[in-house]
Amino acid sequence: MSEEQFNQLVYSKQVVEFVTVANEYCKFIETAGVLDPKEMLGKAQKILPLVYLKTTLLPEFESSEELVLEKFVSEVDYNYLQQRIMNRLGGHDDYQEVFDQDMQFSEAPLTSSISENLIDIYQDLKDFVLSYRTGDEMVMQEALWECIENFKNYWGQKLVNGLRAIHTLVYSDVDFDEKLKLPSDEEEGNSKPSWLNNLFNDPIA
Repeated sequence: MSEEQFNQLVYSKQVVEFVTVANEYCKFIETAGVLDPKEMLGKAQKILPLVYLKTTLLPEFESSEELVLEKFVSEVDYNYLQQRIMNRLGGHDDYQEVFDQDMQFSEAPLTSSISENLIDIYQDLKDFVLSYRTGDEMVMQEALWECIENFKNYWGQKLVNGLRAIHTLVYSDVDFDEKLKLPSDEEEGNSKPSWLNNLFNDPIA
């Protein structure tokens, strides 16, 4: 692919709009742990369909590179953010899954987690956004291709499954008073990832 074709792809209107929405989703997840549960669910209800829509509008193309992309979201980051959201939702974080390929092999109902679904999506989008921010067109293109493939095969289904559970909570009389107690800033101590103190707020493009 020529340099001109690279630029036409990675800086196209559809891709730039997707990057903007992905960035907003990441910022939402990084601050979701301090929101009121109802407010958090309301924000998730609005941004998840937008992420889904903007991903489906991305151009289709074949990967022509064999790049090993850097992964920015560590297991510590993942667990920290997931725990924060799970604590906000308490016992309402889990829901019974009805669209899971493993259901055909299970005699018992399968349980999924809203917080895990949200962070699975975040992990892929955050890795993509930070790869895109490198300005290296080859890295940007490969990261975009990988993100699209992961959407098709993995987190796209998690998005719609989680949205179904979120919809139920938003429009029902749910009592979040029994949610788990969040640790204070002092209690969190070293468990808080250092990058969370410097969230990126500058525009992508």
